[in-house]
Amino acid sequence: MENNNHPLLICVGRQIGSGGRVIAQRLAKEFGCQFYDSELLNLAAKESGFSEKFFKQNDEHKGFFRTLLQNHGRSFSMGSFYQSEFSEESLFKFQCDAIAKAAAEGPCVFVGRCADYVLRDEPGMVSIFVTADDDDRIHRAMERHQCDYDTARHKIESGESQRATYYNYYTGKRWGHSACYDLCVNTSRLGIEATAQFIAEFIRHIKNL
Repeated sequence: MENNNHPLLICVGRQIGSGGRVIAQRLAKEFGCQFYDSELLNLAAKESGFSEKFFKQNDEHKGFFRTLLQNHGRSFSMGSFYQSEFSEESLFKFQCDAIAKAAAEGPCVFVGRCADYVLRDEPGMVSIFVTADDDDRIHRAMERHQCDYDTARHKIESGESQRATYYNYYTGKRWGHSACYDLCVNTSRLGIEATAQFIAEFIRHIKNL
């Protein structure tokens, strides 16, 4: 969907277990947009010529190369990574290029990966952050990972710490902070489906669709 020749670009940040990815899929269907989540990693790999596995291991995770060195020791050289432009920063740049290229081709919904920052100057961009109450998020994680309450809580805390560090580092903003988005919404108030409808109406209103 386009307005005044500007393609609609919806960027959805989300807490783990909030239902943000499902909502993003609903919005893509509602507005006839291409949906990008992990698909971006494949695009970035094709653009860069690097293996997709490196993008997956670095996905919204600042510190991938430190982990790689810890796991493989002397078999990897950090200096050679940077000399060959194979670094976290270069992977991020390739991913940014993939986001920009996808956005130039038409209306899109992007999940995470700093897309709101990459597309911040695009007139058609709207940024959303999806959250939910802790218990709701933990129980969704329990169901998804088939684990107990404490394990699910730990997965959420660890995952969100990595996600926040990644976002804050590359954008200079604060992940999940209301001032960084056009709309922040808690799915525990309306439920997933009604929240998706609420966000769609919000987008229609501010973009005159």
